[in-house]
Amino acid sequence: QVQLVESGGGLVQAGDSLRLSCAASGRTLSRLSMGWFRQTPGKEREFVAAITWTGGSTYYADSVKGRFTSSRDNAKNTVYLQMNSLKPEDTAVYYCAASTLRVGLSRTRQAYEYWGQGTQVTVSS
Repeated sequence: QVQLVESGGGLVQAGDSLRLSCAASGRTLSRLSMGWFRQTPGKEREFVAAITWTGGSTYYADSVKGRFTSSRDNAKNTVYLQMNSLKPEDTAVYYCAASTLRVGLSRTRQAYEYWGQGTQVTVSS
């Protein structure tokens, strides 16, 4: 059992920054892979970023590469998504996810077993 709680969403203007947090609990996390996804009404949930607890290896979608950075604080069991240079196209509900399946840096929804409730990010022009 893994429980995930996202926070940090909000309303910002284009060019601004936000930092999302995903607090994980319920089990040891050293074997987990973590992912960030986002979804807007009428669209499929899309991959944003992935990170491993061990080593902090990361992978990013092309749409956010160079603007978003994922990191983790193992002591706090928390994963972060730093979002810089935000664009209106980044508006979405952002979800964090966890996998115990040793999938590494997966970009597919099916690879992740546990999901948070989501946090809304709205970027105005």
